[in-house]
Amino acid sequence: MSIPDYIHQIKEYLVENEFPPQVDSVVILGSGLGDFSSSISESHSVPYSQIPIFPETSVQGHSGELYCGKIAGKHIIAFSGRFHHYEGHDFKTTALPIHLAKAFDAKNIVISNAAGAINTTFNIGDLMVIDDVLRLFQKISPFPSEPFRYNLYSIADRVRKIAAEIGLDVQRGTYLYVKGPNYETKAEIRAFRILGADVVGMSTAPELIEASRLNIPAAAVSLITNMAAGVEAGKLDHSEVKKAAEQRKEDFARLVTEIISRL
Repeated sequence: MSIPDYIHQIKEYLVENEFPPQVDSVVILGSGLGDFSSSISESHSVPYSQIPIFPETSVQGHSGELYCGKIAGKHIIAFSGRFHHYEGHDFKTTALPIHLAKAFDAKNIVISNAAGAINTTFNIGDLMVIDDVLRLFQKISPFPSEPFRYNLYSIADRVRKIAAEIGLDVQRGTYLYVKGPNYETKAEIRAFRILGADVVGMSTAPELIEASRLNIPAAAVSLITNMAAGVEAGKLDHSEVKKAAEQRKEDFARLVTEIISRL
């Protein structure tokens, strides 16, 4: 399975700058969830701006740093900030964390995001394990000429079991990917609900699909930071992301730590 050649150059730079040549897990931290980096022991970080060929992130709630260290005794790399298609990045760039996970021989990937709830039974602050993705017939794979079967169900089952074993209530559902950067209209949200979507967001799907293509087990968790347009009255605001993340950061850290430990 192919990955871009420049990924190996990035890895070489990182190994020369205190990163291990091989890791157990790669973690992608979504908007507002960068506080997880404080859970990393023996931590070392490099700003994205210092890494050759590395893109930068321009989104609020993304610090733009790459961490290495240990979680539950496992060697990890954590991306505090991701690369969205709406920022002008192509899909190979949005999947860079997955390609780097492959280069570092990661055994699994944990992907997180902030998402808006379409499912009216969800509440702000809920954690939802993603067990399927809706793409609305969009071609979002970095290598669309390489067909493969996408499957996330077995990982979602294991993550739900892990959450239950540590006494953490989580939702489970379908993540609908939209390119953004604008929020969805009320009419779109009504249509998405009919299609079976539970949450909506502007990331994660390209990363999950690329992880599946490369045969790297990937667990994905959404933090519900707001209700989607038309679900509740009021204007959508990025400050909601920060507030919800602050409320659930400890539970999120516990869940991710256990996923890394047990997967």
